[in-house]
Amino acid sequence: MKKPTKKPKIKLVGMNGNAYNILGIAKKALINANADTEYVDQYLEEAMSGNYDHLLLTTMEYCEVD
Repeated sequence: MKKPTKKPKIKLVGMNGNAYNILGIAKKALINANADTEYVDQYLEEAMSGNYDHLLLTTMEYCEVD
């Protein structure tokens, strides 16, 4: 599994707060940061395994959120 060398930065303030939109923004940022498919899939699985607050916390673990 290949992690990015540093957390990609994403902006969520002022964006559509829909859970699917947040997943898409984070997924795209991780791919652009050269994370491999296994790492991106791990993020998606973990982020979708709970409620909306869990999604936000998981996203903040994988990405630097502005």
